[in-house]
Parts: sequence; structure tokens; C-alpha cells
Amino acid sequence: MATQLTAEDARSSLTEHAASKGVEIHEAYGPNLGWNELLSLLKDRRFVRYPCAVKFDEADLEPGEFGHASPVGDRPDAGFVISIHPFFLTQLDRVPALVLYQLVLVNYGDFASPDDAEAFGAAALGLPREAYYEQICDLSDQLE
Repeated sequence: MATQLTAEDARSSLTEHAASKGVEIHEAYGPNLGWNELLSLLKDRRFVRYPCAVKFDEADLEPGEFGHASPVGDRPDAGFVISIHPFFLTQLDRVPALVLYQLVLVNYGDFASPDDAEAFGAAALGLPREAYYEQICDLSDQLE
């Protein structure tokens, strides 16, 4: 008799997969994922499923939103633009944390949740999940 997976099983599996990909990123790009490493990562199809570019523009952002991933066309393989609030243009060393949070939407689509983004980003940066969450909150609070 086959065991039927629940929605919670699927959610947990996605979070685990996102975290394991984050660990692989940490192993490949090292403990200091900076701006230059981020640009290389965005071209690495082992970790970023579709082409991505980062732009510093708040036109596509909601008030108080630090970043957002938007598809370029009707199909995911056309790529994505990750808009980051221009406030962070002078903090390029902190931008990878913000972009990593958005990459789960690029890689997993609408199925991705904030839990998946936190698991992925924390693992990629080699941080405990709570520390990554606090870092994202602190960066978001700078926009107020």
C-alpha cells in the first residue's frame, strides 16, 4: 500500500531541499559571500535555476519592501530581475542576504514560503536560521 504524501510533507520537503541547496552554495562560494561572489552565483545554474539580474530600483517594490523577484517574460526560462531597494546600493556587502531571500521564488516559484527563504539564505551564508532572520529584519527596518 502506497503512503500518500500530505501538503505538510511537501512543504517540509521543499524547506529541506532549499536548506540543502543553501549548504551547497556555502560550500561552493565560501563563508564570505559578498557582492562579487553573488554575481557569480547568479550565473551558476546548479543553484540558480533561471537567469537573474539584480537592479537597484524601488519602482517594483511595495512600500517598506526591500526586494522582489519579477519574471522577465511569460516563461521562467526568460529569466528574472531581482529588484533591491536603492537604499542598499551603498551596502553591497549586505545585498547577498537580501538577494538570497528572493532566490527561492526564482528557484521554486509560488510554492516557496518565507520559511523556505529563511532556510535557504541562512544555510547559504552559514548562519543559524534565527540569526539570518534577524539580519533580514534589521535590513528591512532600515527602510522605515
